[in-house]
Amino acid sequence: MRSLAFVDNNDITLLESGVAFFPALIAALDAAQYEVLFETYIFAEDDTGRAVRDALIRAARRGVKVRVLVDWFGTGHRCCGRLGPELTAAGVQYRVFNPLCRRGIARSHRKIAVIDREVAFVGGINVNDDWLCDHADGHRLPAPRWDFTVRVRGPLVAQIHHEAAGQWMRTGRLRLRKRLQLFSEMRKQPIPSCESPARAAFVVRDNLRNRATIQKAYLQALGHARDSVLLATPYFAPGRKFRKALAHAARRGVKVTLLIGVGEFRIQDAVAHSFYPKLLADGIRVVEYRKTQLHAKVAVVDDDWATVGSSNCDGLSLFVNQEANVVVNDPVFAATLRAHIERGIADGVEVCAQEFAHTGWLERASHGAAYMLYKLVMRVVTIGYT
Repeated sequence: MRSLAFVDNNDITLLESGVAFFPALIAALDAAQYEVLFETYIFAEDDTGRAVRDALIRAARRGVKVRVLVDWFGTGHRCCGRLGPELTAAGVQYRVFNPLCRRGIARSHRKIAVIDREVAFVGGINVNDDWLCDHADGHRLPAPRWDFTVRVRGPLVAQIHHEAAGQWMRTGRLRLRKRLQLFSEMRKQPIPSCESPARAAFVVRDNLRNRATIQKAYLQALGHARDSVLLATPYFAPGRKFRKALAHAARRGVKVTLLIGVGEFRIQDAVAHSFYPKLLADGIRVVEYRKTQLHAKVAVVDDDWATVGSSNCDGLSLFVNQEANVVVNDPVFAATLRAHIERGIADGVEVCAQEFAHTGWLERASHGAAYMLYKLVMRVVTIGYT
C-alpha cells in the first residue's frame, strides 16, 4: 500500500464550524489579487450563501479570475439555475458538476477554496447557515452544526491548487488550445514558502487514478495505531476492510472511539446500529452525538496523525463520490483536533453494550433489514466505480 506524499513546512489552522470558517474565507476572498478556485457541494440561498456569493462577486469585479464549481445534486437544480446568472453577470466563471446525473450518480462532495496559490481551505463545511438543517428547509438546529475546515499555507497549497484546477478543466468543454491557455494562466503566480513545521498531505478520491486513496490513508493509520483512535463521522457504514481495521486495532489494545452522528436520517441510523453489536464486542467504544447535526469528518490517531476533510465513513464517500481530505502529521495539530473531538464525545451519549443487547427483536430485525437494503443499493450503485 503506497504511503501518502507528505510535504513539510506548512501552516495548518483548524477552523471549527462556520463561525470560524466563513469570516476567514471571506477575508481571503476580499484580499484576493489574481485567482480564486472555489468548489462546494451545497451553496445555499441563505444569509451565509449570500455573504460568500457577494465576496466572490467583489473579487471578480476587482479583476480577479474567479472560478466557482458547485454540485448539482447538493446545491439543487433550481438554486444552481439562480446562482449561475448572478455570478456570471459579475464576471465569475461558473460550472455545475454532473447536472441531471448525466455522468452517473457520482457527486462532487468536495469543499475546496484556493486563493492566489497562497492560501487554501479544505474540509467538510458547505456554504450554508450553521443554524439551519441542510436537508430540511427552514428547520432550525438546537445548536450550530458541528463541522471543521483547515486553512493551509505553505507548499501543500500547490498540490491543492493543481487538483482544483484539474477539476475545473475536467468539468468544462474546452478545446485543447483553450485548455493549454488556461493551464498557462495557472502557472503565473509563485508558490509561497512557510516557516511553520507541519507535515501534511492532500488526498482526494475520484473515479480515475484515486479510487481508494482516502480509505487507504485511513487503513494505513489504523494499521500503525499504537495507543488511540478517535474518529467522528456523520454516517458510519464503511466496507469490511475498514471495519476490520478498526477491530484489529482494538484487539491490539488500541483505545478506539467512534463518535457517530444520529437523528438525521432514520434509515442511516438503522444501518449504523446494525454494526454496533460487532463493534462493541471488539472493544470499540461507540458514542452517539446528539447535541446538534454532526457534519464533521475528522480523525486523530495516536498523538501525531490527523485528518480533516469531506469524506464520510460510508460507501458513497469511500467508493463513489469525489472527496478531498488533508492529512496532517504534526503533534500540535493532532492535540488541537483531539481536544475538539473529546469535547464532542462529552456532548454525546455512549452506547452501552448491555443496554444495546436488550434491544427488542423487531428493532434488531429492522437494523438488519436496513443493512441488507444498504448493502444491495451499494452493490448496484458502485458498479463501475469499485
